[in-house]
Amino acid sequence: MTYETSEPLPTPTADAPPTRSRHRRHWNKVPEVTLYFWVIKVLCTTVGETAADLLNEKAGLGLTGVSALMSAVLAAVLVAQFRTSGYRAGVYWPVVALISVVGTLISDNLTDNMGVPLEASTAVFAIVLAVVFVVWYRRERTLSIHSVDSTSRESFYWLAVLFTFALGTAAGDLVSERMNLGYWLSAALFALAIAAVAVAHFALGLDAVWSFWIAYILTRPLGASIGDYLSQPTGDGGLGLGTVVTSVLFLAVILGLVVFLAVTRKDVTEPERVARQTA
Repeated sequence: MTYETSEPLPTPTADAPPTRSRHRRHWNKVPEVTLYFWVIKVLCTTVGETAADLLNEKAGLGLTGVSALMSAVLAAVLVAQFRTSGYRAGVYWPVVALISVVGTLISDNLTDNMGVPLEASTAVFAIVLAVVFVVWYRRERTLSIHSVDSTSRESFYWLAVLFTFALGTAAGDLVSERMNLGYWLSAALFALAIAAVAVAHFALGLDAVWSFWIAYILTRPLGASIGDYLSQPTGDGGLGLGTVVTSVLFLAVILGLVVFLAVTRKDVTEPERVARQTA
């Protein structure tokens, strides 16, 4: 998909002093949204589902302990991400993979430990995500992923990503439980929903910002359905590969793609391209 533009910064004049930009970096901190982006994103959501299940089953820490551990690891990787001066595939994508695990665990904690109904958690995550977007836009006057080039914008971006994973987890579980479609039918349903968003964007003019974020949310239950199909026992409708094999398999594919992108830089947003998009 081709995504949104942002508002240009004010141009200084002889009668007015230059406006101090909130931008503190020259390079965008987010990759170009290409096919590679969506493939790795779906793979990360699959790992988020299977790795959360694996850690909960094998670590012996309980859901709360695993959540605390993974949140600490995510915080450490986020520090590295914020310290980079631009997009680095080897730093950015581990953050996405870890944030997918933490987002899943947040939703699971509300459902399993606190007994919050999926309807309520889905509504709460949707409201929180909407608040993030509203505050982000009111402060920055743009939700453009082409200009995530300041600490403020990057903070809003990662908050939005976190709650898209939590919302996608809760909404996906709600749909799968209510409709009882099975793993492959659920995956097909969410894939069709993503395709509908793409058609609405390209053919009907749906706003690029909302097209991106709606698709971003929907990739979470899509990836989870694929992960469950591969990892769950055959008696439950899965292939029975288990969470260990499924997680390792997808992590290996993610690693290969990230190394490829780090070498080729095919998903790096060049400064001159950003200038054209934000003009």
